[in-house]
Amino acid sequence: MRWRRRFEGLDTLVAERGDSLLAAAVLLTGSRAAGEDLLQAALERLMRHWHRIHGDPEGYLRRTLYHLAVDQWRRRGRRPEVLAEIEPPSQPDGTDALHLRAALVQALATLPPRQRAVLVLRYWEQLTEAESAEVLGCSVGTVKSTASRGLSRLREVTAAWARDDAPAWNGAGR
Repeated sequence: MRWRRRFEGLDTLVAERGDSLLAAAVLLTGSRAAGEDLLQAALERLMRHWHRIHGDPEGYLRRTLYHLAVDQWRRRGRRPEVLAEIEPPSQPDGTDALHLRAALVQALATLPPRQRAVLVLRYWEQLTEAESAEVLGCSVGTVKSTASRGLSRLREVTAAWARDDAPAWNGAGR
């Protein structure tokens, strides 16, 4: 309640003329963010001097906006802004992962069925050697040797990608 009495009329001024004041501040600064900052600084100054303002508070606020903007221009003239050409870091969008996954699926398709099954169970499904052997109905030694041969063949197929400097499957090797 005390705030209302102390700053009587300020809330109506901002509610009725706020959009117009913000538009002027944006035009003075060149961007919405800088305009919002300028208007906020002018409102802070207006509130500090509210008890001394007799008459038109909007006029005082507009003059304050203009004076603060001119002060910023002068400061910039003495200490020019240096804008660095900084490119924001790119955000991975997942397409590389999708291409790599598709290429690996195609590379797996070149393997014999048993090698493919062992590699899928061991590395995609993350089963242990014993669990993979149980699923396939073979010994643990067979899973180990088949996985070794399958990985060796996949290395041969994907080595061509590194030589060609191409991360995706190019269809060669079939």
